[in-house]
Order: sequence, then structure tokens, then C-alpha cells
Amino acid sequence: MKTRRAALALTIAALPIGYFDGSPVHAQSLIRSPNINIGSRIPSINPTVTPRINPNIADRAVTGIGRTIPNLRTNPACGYAYRDSDGGCSGQPVSSGDGGGSGSSSGKSKNNGQRRNTQLTALNLRTIANQMVAEIDGSLSEAQTDQLARRHGLVRIESRNFPLLGATIGLFRITDRRSIVTVSRELAADASVRSVQPNFRYFLRGQNAVLTEGDPAQYAIAKLRLPLAHTLAHGTNVTVAVIDSGIDVKHPEFAHAIAESYDALGSKEGPHAHSTGIAGAIVAHARLMGSAPAARILAIRAFGAAPNGAESTTFVVLKGLDYAAAHGAQIVNMSFAGPKDALMERAIAATAGKGIVMVAAAGNAGPKSPPLYPAANASVIAVSATDAQDRLFAAANRGGHIAISAPGVDIFLPAPDEKYQMTSGTSFSAAYISGLAALMLECNPALKPGEVRAILMNTARDLGSPGRDDMFGAEEADAFAAVSAVTVPAVPIAAVSGAPAAENVQHLQDVPATRALNQPAGAVASEKSAVGDANRPGAQ
Repeated sequence: MKTRRAALALTIAALPIGYFDGSPVHAQSLIRSPNINIGSRIPSINPTVTPRINPNIADRAVTGIGRTIPNLRTNPACGYAYRDSDGGCSGQPVSSGDGGGSGSSSGKSKNNGQRRNTQLTALNLRTIANQMVAEIDGSLSEAQTDQLARRHGLVRIESRNFPLLGATIGLFRITDRRSIVTVSRELAADASVRSVQPNFRYFLRGQNAVLTEGDPAQYAIAKLRLPLAHTLAHGTNVTVAVIDSGIDVKHPEFAHAIAESYDALGSKEGPHAHSTGIAGAIVAHARLMGSAPAARILAIRAFGAAPNGAESTTFVVLKGLDYAAAHGAQIVNMSFAGPKDALMERAIAATAGKGIVMVAAAGNAGPKSPPLYPAANASVIAVSATDAQDRLFAAANRGGHIAISAPGVDIFLPAPDEKYQMTSGTSFSAAYISGLAALMLECNPALKPGEVRAILMNTARDLGSPGRDDMFGAEEADAFAAVSAVTVPAVPIAAVSGAPAAENVQHLQDVPATRALNQPAGAVASEKSAVGDANRPGAQ
């Protein structure tokens, strides 16, 4: 009996040790507490390290300083990107064999059900379930449009005239379990309908941002030769439309730079890190320097919160483009991407026909991704991203449509609530190029979009073998060479497309990684009396 009791006691004493002494994987499955490290208030920039990213996820704002918790997910009841005019959430992804209804599919075959679910997943990534966009007879009243919708088992969410397209477009929702293919075919056969298509999704093309504070040197300024370019132009009297999420228009970096604001979503969301960073890359002029610090911004909110980040749709982006064209935009920055979209193609063609320069992010879906739109449209300047060592951003899309590259890795930019962020993505490269186009249009407002593209590409700085390629396009932009080609037409473009003069190379590229928080803010290059002054720390 004593022996059995002793054995039992030893067994009980050993239980806790045996329970926790498993493999590392097993232990991690038991303890899921995140390890949060609070970073320094001054960012440490290591341009040789490529950030680890998921290129299939759109930019998400980080609400504080430090690391994010990778497994933490939020699921808002209904984001503005999916909300109907009546406040409903019917546009959110649903489970259906063909994407046309709600609820789960009830196929007879398990394999057929799996195939339908796979097709649904792909469809939901590209379109808003149960919604379609149609061009309708412009003479129809709202009541008649509602009657048209009811005849086909639809609800009209919104309809409006788009002067840019010269067309009336309606957004409709399917009210039953019919497939979008079936309903589209029936609706297109109606005499009052000109065309029908899905309501495609669009995603912002940035990466996770880390908020911080301070005034470190911006390596992108030296790479683009902005201090020299700013001795010639600042983007004065040029209007750049930013179709994005909500910009923090009260940020000190944007003082007197916001011409107008328009919310195509009618949302109540606050400012977003992505759009605030985009605007900063173009017009920042306090502690930081944008590529066109004197330009004006049309702040157009077309992207709202959604389960997978900020998203928008065909119909909402169309409203943004229509507003930009009607309110004097000379340049439109589109740091978002999606599938090829017939209505968007029409809108871009109409925008280009008005002589408006369009710039778009190439995308962050990696080298195996197909071309993304609107960047892949021939009328748009597609921009890829490079890092401080002139290497291609690992997640950047490739392709024959890439026109040019600009810094887009570890970019220091404004963030909401008077904060700053370190972020990466082709989004921010596109914003820098939009600013360069503004410098060129200040010098010559008569430049056509094709001429802007050609000058940017012909004056680019080769990073590898001469000529364009599918990775960098025409290589990295050179702001000074591009503006010089506009302001001094007698100088051949080839003469200003090479490397900077020897006496300027050392000063322009040896930029310190950080700067003291209490150091005076850098002055805009327009205040410098000579090219050499642009090499002072304040200008850098």
C-alpha cells in the first residue's frame, strides 16, 4: 500500500511537467498571448532590409507606435465601402454558387459545391456580391428607374448622371437568389439599358504603416533630386486630385494646400493613414518636403473601411473621377488597383481626352500577378517602387505597362492626428510622380499627358542596363532632369538624363538616416538662393 501511494504521488507531481513539456508548436497552440514591443519614438531606418508583407492585403492604418498584432482581426458590422444608400450591408460578400444570392449553396454534389465555393471566393475578391452597374436611358426619372429595377427584381441603390462619361449610370442590387450572370443578361435586354457589368472592387496599394514622430531625413528627396528641381518649380497653381481614403486635411504639412474636399462615400469615417501619406508625398511643406510643395490638392474620399482594409467600387471611383474632372484637376493620383473594368476604361479615356494627367500605382501583388488596373491602361502612367539602394520593391508588379519608378520603400510621410509614419508601397511612388508632373505643368501648363509621360521616361536615371524593362519601366525618375527638359527646351533631353554632376553627387546622396527631434524644420527649397544651398541639412 505504501509503495502504491508513493507511486501515485510521483505520478501526480509529474503531471504539470508532462502537460507542458511538448513540442514548440504544441506549446504555441496553448499560449497565444502576443509579444508587443514598443519601439523608439525616433524610427531607425535600415534601407537594406525589405519589409515582410502580404501583397494581397491593402494598406491598414496602425493606431499607435510599435508592432502590430498579426492575428488580431476586426470585423465591422458594415463598412462604408459596402453600405447602401438606405444603410444596409447587402453589398458585403455572401456565400452563393455564382455570387448572385445570399446564404449557402445547396448543390447536390459535394465536389460541385466545392467548385462553386472556389468560384465564389474568386468572384468576391473582384466584385461586390449582388450588385451591378448599368448605363441607363438618361431621360428616365428616378421613379421610372425604380420601375425598371422592379421589373427585373432589383432595387436601385443610386443613379446619377456622369458628365465625364456623358451617361447616366445606375447602381442596382439583386433582391433574390438569382445569379448576377442571369440578372445581367435579363437587364441588358431591356430597351432602357445600354450596358451592364459587375460593381468591381478596388484596393489601396500600400503596406502596413508604422506611426512615429520626428523629422528624419527623407532619402527619396535626394534620389529624385528634388532640391535642385525646386529651384525651378514647386507645383504652383497646379491642382492634383487624390482619389483615395480620407485625408487629414488639418495636418500641419498641408497648410493652405487643400483646395477642396469631396466625400464620394458620404461617410462619417475619420482620416486614413494611406491617403494622408499620399497627400504628404505630393505637397508636404512643414517638417517634410513633398515633390510639389506648392501644388493644390483635391481631397476625394472614395475608399472606406472594409473587413480587408480600405476598399472602393466601380461606382464610387467613377464619382471621384467625375468630380476631379469637373473641378479643375490637372493631375489625378490613383494609388489603388483592381481588375479590368469597362466603365472605368471609358472614364479614363474621357479623362485623358480632357488633357488630364493620370498616375497610378503599379500594384503590390508581386512578380507573378497579372497587370492591375487602372495602372495597366495605356493612358495612365504606371509607377513602380524602389528602395534606398535602388533595388526594386519585392512586392511590386511587373509588366510592359510599367512606365517609371520612384522611391517607395520605408518612406517617411505624414499620418493622421499630426503624426508621421514609415510606410512602403507603389502607392507612394505614384504620389511622388504625381508631384513631379505638377512641377512640369507649372513650367508649361500646355503639356499633354503623353508629353509628360515621355519627358519623365526620357529623363529617367538608368538603374541597370540602359533602356526600359518590365521591372523598373524607364528606370528611376529624375525630377531635376524632367523639369529642366521643360524649362530649358534648347538642352537635349539626353544631356540631362544621366547621373547628377560630380560635385553634387556626394552631397545629395549622403543623407543622414535620422535627425534630432528638436532640430528646426527643413525649409522648402524655394527659399534657397542657390543650388548649393539645397545641400544644407534643412533642405535635405
